[in-house]
Amino acid sequence: MVSSTRPSVGILALQGDVREHVSALAAAGADPVPVRRASELDGVDGLLIPGGESTTISRLARIFDLTDPIRKRIAAGMPAYGSCAGMIMLANTVLDGRPDHEGFGGMDVVVRRNAFGRQVDSFSADVPVVGLEGEPVHAVFIRAPWVESAGADVRVLARISGGPADGRRIVAARQGALLATSFHPELTGDRRIHALFVEMVREQQ
Repeated sequence: MVSSTRPSVGILALQGDVREHVSALAAAGADPVPVRRASELDGVDGLLIPGGESTTISRLARIFDLTDPIRKRIAAGMPAYGSCAGMIMLANTVLDGRPDHEGFGGMDVVVRRNAFGRQVDSFSADVPVVGLEGEPVHAVFIRAPWVESAGADVRVLARISGGPADGRRIVAARQGALLATSFHPELTGDRRIHALFVEMVREQQ
């Protein structure tokens, strides 16, 4: 039975659209908590890793001694959602990454950084997402990654084609308690992706 209580969902508050994710999570039925240190991580039921720049997030996570604690919580089953750069941080394998990049891992996916191009190549598109009722998600892609390949335990939730996406590239996926999207749902006012993640967190309570 899924709990009806408001779960405590941490937002890795080192870089990215933290304020927008706070609003989205609260609207989706969670109590959002900015996380900048391990003691704050200990008190949350799940963790959202926002967009930004993955090498900067990686570096700051090391500086704030969060890399290993987050890895351990994810390995122990803590739900986590990575948006854009957060997808890169959750991937087990990253293409075109810097040598000093240290992600959190957990998802059996191969991700390519900046796959859709540079900042000037940012775009939006209507993307159907498996499991979400209603119209397609209006997805915003900003220097976005995509999933080049996914393991057998990964459920592909959305694909996109066009532009540099030669073929139908994976832009949303789930593996157990882990969720990742190439796009930024916090920028559009559509709370369905956040609601999906909050429900995933409730399932683990």
